[in-house]
Amino acid sequence: MSPHSSPVPVSFKVRKVSRVVEVEFDDGAMFALPFELMRVYSPSAEVRGHGPGQEVLQTGKRNVGIDGIEPVGNYGVKPLFSDGHASGIYTWEFLYQLGRDQGTLWEAYLQKLEDAGFTRESGRDQEMSEGGHGCGHHH
Repeated sequence: MSPHSSPVPVSFKVRKVSRVVEVEFDDGAMFALPFELMRVYSPSAEVRGHGPGQEVLQTGKRNVGIDGIEPVGNYGVKPLFSDGHASGIYTWEFLYQLGRDQGTLWEAYLQKLEDAGFTRESGRDQEMSEGGHGCGHHH
């Protein structure tokens, strides 16, 4: 394996109840990717737009499900989301980035929701506020 090749998944599980996709990569990294995160960061043109600044903010995806996942060649997958979205092709590299940068991506997403006037729209947001005091301290 050359140091330049991207990690590839050795295990891929869709957990419908906890709404995460568990991916284990051949470099030992293991990520639990929430369906919502995958959905709002879909690499499809429908979400990304056709250039910088044309992204379409996805809202109300807290309860989105994944009805199935189709393999795309040997380099990625295409999740079939319960809201009908099925045009995003998630390469192994992209899934790895989602897993690695999850924290940052959530923060960015929640910030965008807030800037657009949506609050408590994300499952992530809710989870964080259920931890008790809600005074904004991170533990």
